[in-house]
Amino acid sequence: MSELSEQQCEACSWDAPHVTDDEIETYRREVPEWQIVERDGIMQLERSYKFRNFRQALAFTNKVGEIAEQAGHHPALLTEWGKVTVTWWSHEMKGLHKNDFILAARTDEVAK
Repeated sequence: MSELSEQQCEACSWDAPHVTDDEIETYRREVPEWQIVERDGIMQLERSYKFRNFRQALAFTNKVGEIAEQAGHHPALLTEWGKVTVTWWSHEMKGLHKNDFILAARTDEVAK
């Protein structure tokens, strides 16, 4: 497990601080395959995972759903044949929070 995946998520509200550029660089070292994308002016953290078939992709989607429920923080999940795209961002604050990086690291752990 990565150090980041073992950290606890914090309660997050609309006025929580967004991650700084320095924090982004620090956290991305632990989740290097994740990309930062911007949609509708909102920074998001995204990664696609490849699988041999739909059944494996769906099983992974359900595992990510479980970690999301445990954390009370929910990603966008696009499940396709042989591929799942996971996008984390803090909806209420409309941007990236440390929680998004923690859950990206946990998502990587589930994918192993």
